[in-house]
Amino acid sequence: MNTVAHDLRTWRFWRSFLIEAFSAVGILAVLLEVTNFILGRSVAQGWPLALVVTLVSMAYGTIRAWPRPIRQDYNSPNTTVEIVKGDLFAQQCNLVIGTCDTFDTSVPNIIALTSVQGQALSRLYGGDVERLNGELDTALAGKDQESEISKPGKTAKYGIGTVATLRNGPRQIYFLAYSEMNRHNEAQSTPDGIWRSLESLWAEVSRTSNGTPVAIPVIGGGQSRLSQLMPAQDSIRFTIMSFMFASRTRRVCDKLTIVVRPADFDRLDRLELQAFLRSLRPS
Repeated sequence: MNTVAHDLRTWRFWRSFLIEAFSAVGILAVLLEVTNFILGRSVAQGWPLALVVTLVSMAYGTIRAWPRPIRQDYNSPNTTVEIVKGDLFAQQCNLVIGTCDTFDTSVPNIIALTSVQGQALSRLYGGDVERLNGELDTALAGKDQESEISKPGKTAKYGIGTVATLRNGPRQIYFLAYSEMNRHNEAQSTPDGIWRSLESLWAEVSRTSNGTPVAIPVIGGGQSRLSQLMPAQDSIRFTIMSFMFASRTRRVCDKLTIVVRPADFDRLDRLELQAFLRSLRPS
């Protein structure tokens, strides 16, 4: 209810409401004129007619502009994109976990316990860092190292865009390196780096997921230090654009779910995001 109340206070809702309501007024006026012309007389007039037209138009405008779940189905490509508030790890599908190019896992000294990666260690691996490291080493075994770095923790750098695909029960877990770690164990990224990493992610998902749905968090916040440059609203659009471009060249997955933390979701312009999703439909 609070989510809907927030949307009803936005300028986008009222603009849409007014456009749809006045459209209804115009349509009703034309229909009445046509009816009067055919019958050769006025079927109704005065304030009762004005009241009916007003109520019908307002009802139509409200129905058309009313906030709905942020979701869009596409025919070309044949996929669905949705944006939901909630817990990434409650999604019953493949998951994307953001990480750095050294694939460090040590918490809390290097990786924050509250980060998505920190939660993945706790909730998917029961805090068993050795098991996670073993699976990451196996997944990275065939990938080239770009360089070495002198720092506490892991020192092999695999580069932005490297994806380590792990199996977790019936689903895949995609550890995506979208930030670069420096010798002070500070992770940093750029919009260009995130775009390149997302391109690598969709290629890996296309290759390994067999089209099954994927859930991804908002990319670019936390330790990557991009939240000021690319806030959640922009990051979500960025991710969707990348996904749609990739999906138009090859099948990636049947559905992409972007999971937003409740605190961030409540600050989103959700009607704008729904309009953005609609704008990506083929003309």
